[in-house]
Amino acid sequence: MYTCICNAIRESDLRNVARRVSGDAEACYAALGKRPNCGTCLVDADAIVFEEREMAFEPASTR
Repeated sequence: MYTCICNAIRESDLRNVARRVSGDAEACYAALGKRPNCGTCLVDADAIVFEEREMAFEPASTR
């Protein structure tokens, strides 16, 4: 699924970069060589980034 239509950023790409880049969705976009255009995606993208980082620190037994 695409998270950002303007930049063709897939949710999987955003999740992968969120694991190795600190900061918000805009920082993750920058790591992908992109920047927000219309900005409509940023609320959802920030939620995905936050969720991915939460899962990274969650013990495997609770997943």
